[in-house]
Amino acid sequence: MITKTVNSIQEALEGVSDGMTLLLGGFGLCGIPENAISELVRLGVKDLTCISNNAGVDDFGLGLLLQNRQIKKMVASYVGENDEFERQMLSGELEVELIPQGTLAERCRAAQAGFPAFYTPAGFGTEVAEGKETRAFDGKMYVLEQAVKADFSIVKAWKGDTSGNLIFKGTARNFNPNMCGAANITIAEVEELVPAGELDPNQIHIPGIFVQRIVQGSNYEKRIEQRTTRPQP
Repeated sequence: MITKTVNSIQEALEGVSDGMTLLLGGFGLCGIPENAISELVRLGVKDLTCISNNAGVDDFGLGLLLQNRQIKKMVASYVGENDEFERQMLSGELEVELIPQGTLAERCRAAQAGFPAFYTPAGFGTEVAEGKETRAFDGKMYVLEQAVKADFSIVKAWKGDTSGNLIFKGTARNFNPNMCGAANITIAEVEELVPAGELDPNQIHIPGIFVQRIVQGSNYEKRIEQRTTRPQP
């Protein structure tokens, strides 16, 4: 049985260096690889291109890398909860590429499946389509979007086994599964790591073939991005 377990988050991130392109899973603050992000901050790698649904908040998630000026370019679909991101973007310190959310997810899935590009109607007639090939199918216009290209994909799963099979929970399934196998090396940090064979095969969302390294995570803060409560009666 192939074992893909590494002993620490430091070992998991071995090879990550300045100027690389990283895919980072998560949706808002749900299902983000907290341990890996903290280690990237500690390592101090810089000039990174980070591809993620969003850029965290000012003092958590990818916001920590932004505060530390480690990100050169941010590719995302939503950035509304991060004041530092806004400041760096408006001042020209940070290069930003905004992509429709479904297109970003599909660009990751295309890379995972080995497709170089695909056509989508999203963004046609807007700035999103500028400089891109367009084509009509059955009377409707589509934009050609290319699969993402990344050095490392760093994801967070609820459970995983030593062979790299993964189970995600709730909203964490929005981007994490599509990013598995969409880079040269996929690293998965998990809340619970079990021996191979313990996971129900019918519950596995991503098979281990898409994962090169898996590590047991710890001390997850799991912040809520926006808490909405009902007044007490």
